[in-house]
Amino acid sequence: MGSVIGDILPLALGVAISPIPIIAAILMLLSPKAKGTSVGFLIGWVLGIVVAIVAFTLLASIIPEGDPDASKPIAGWIKILLGIGLLFLALKQWRGRPQHGEAAVLPKWMSAIDSMTPVRALVLGFLLSAVNPKNLLMAVAAGVIIGTGGLSGGEITLSIVIFTLIAACSVAVPVIAYLLASKQMARPLEALHAWLVQNNATVMAVLLLVIGVVVIGKGIGSF
Repeated sequence: MGSVIGDILPLALGVAISPIPIIAAILMLLSPKAKGTSVGFLIGWVLGIVVAIVAFTLLASIIPEGDPDASKPIAGWIKILLGIGLLFLALKQWRGRPQHGEAAVLPKWMSAIDSMTPVRALVLGFLLSAVNPKNLLMAVAAGVIIGTGGLSGGEITLSIVIFTLIAACSVAVPVIAYLLASKQMARPLEALHAWLVQNNATVMAVLLLVIGVVVIGKGIGSF
């Protein structure tokens, strides 16, 4: 089980360090309906992560089991293809980063956050975690690792819980901190928001590059 946990940690971290959902959460915390929308967004974010990782773990579990010491070409090729997909997204993010002196452009839907209801925030959180291509690729990779790891039912559940906790922490921490100390968190959140907006593409490009290489390496190791 330890090797499975070690393999899914960078993937969970890759989901966690996704600037767009963090920026969305911060904008909600700075909006007039901060508490309702931020809590709804957090619930949707966690729910999307759970649905994605559980679904792909179940799908991966149907891959035929063999000798634990034997090669696993099917799982290996899936990981290699997922790693290549992550590298492609890394290149796309790097080429789309703002040039020196150029202001970053955020998605148009973020302008509607101030008027967003808790239910819409929940749906948005779910879509960003479960349907977003970058997070989806990492959820697929983690699901393949867990589903083909030869774990018991309890170990699979624990692996999914660990993945979810780490993947959700980047949104959960600012939301919980704001609920506990809203006045003290306002200025740090504004500063973090400004930094993430300008460096979103660069952060994601580096992150996807590193995780893509790791996933390809794990795929090669499966042969």
